[in-house]
Amino acid sequence: MSQTSNVSAADPAALDKLKARIQALRAKTVANGCTEDEALAAAAKVAELLDRHDLSLSDLELKASSCERKVYETHRKKRIPIDDCIGAIALFCDCRVWREKNAAGDNIYVFFGLPADVEVAHYLTELIDNSVRAELGRYKTSIDYARFRHQDRHLANASFALGMVASIAERLVAMKKSRDQGNASTGRGLVVLKTSVVDAEFDKLDMKLRSVRSAGRMVSMTAYEAGGAAGATVGISPGVGRMRSKD
Repeated sequence: MSQTSNVSAADPAALDKLKARIQALRAKTVANGCTEDEALAAAAKVAELLDRHDLSLSDLELKASSCERKVYETHRKKRIPIDDCIGAIALFCDCRVWREKNAAGDNIYVFFGLPADVEVAHYLTELIDNSVRAELGRYKTSIDYARFRHQDRHLANASFALGMVASIAERLVAMKKSRDQGNASTGRGLVVLKTSVVDAEFDKLDMKLRSVRSAGRMVSMTAYEAGGAAGATVGISPGVGRMRSKD
């Protein structure tokens, strides 16, 4: 599926600056050698940048903004753990999201919303996906994991990852509520306005999305709770005024 590349008519320079900051923060991932705390601190910073960007726009500028799609490639044909967190990420970033197949038959997530929002949603998906994989790798070296019989370790892996993303999703939803309350204190109905813009643009796509109910899954509660504990350490607690950029 092709991606649109519309740029917000509000302030292209501000959007380009935000994207440049996200690109710089994207380099700070566990895969590239930084610590998990550094990667998660980057997530907190990028969410604050998004709040600052939104609050810098006038209502008229927001209404003039164009929505775009941004695709997150999973490179997998089956579900991956982040699937259970993707809705919370979209909610956190005021986006719509759906899953579909690409030409190779792999699952992809498509974020749809204002340009800055989809950029941040893609970034957070990448960061959380990497963090889950990194934490699972660490869990596999633990004494608790060694207690699982070989034939039970696939279940333990899936349970740990599910517990971790469920914990992160719960925190994202709570953080979204806190961020909205903070932004509402400015006296603007920012969230309502953004939602109305995205909904209007989405309706033009004339897409028929359907919710898929997840089948019941067997889990190891020991591994699930270990994953939940790992998810609780993810240091993403952004919000206007809670962090200060050094530059």
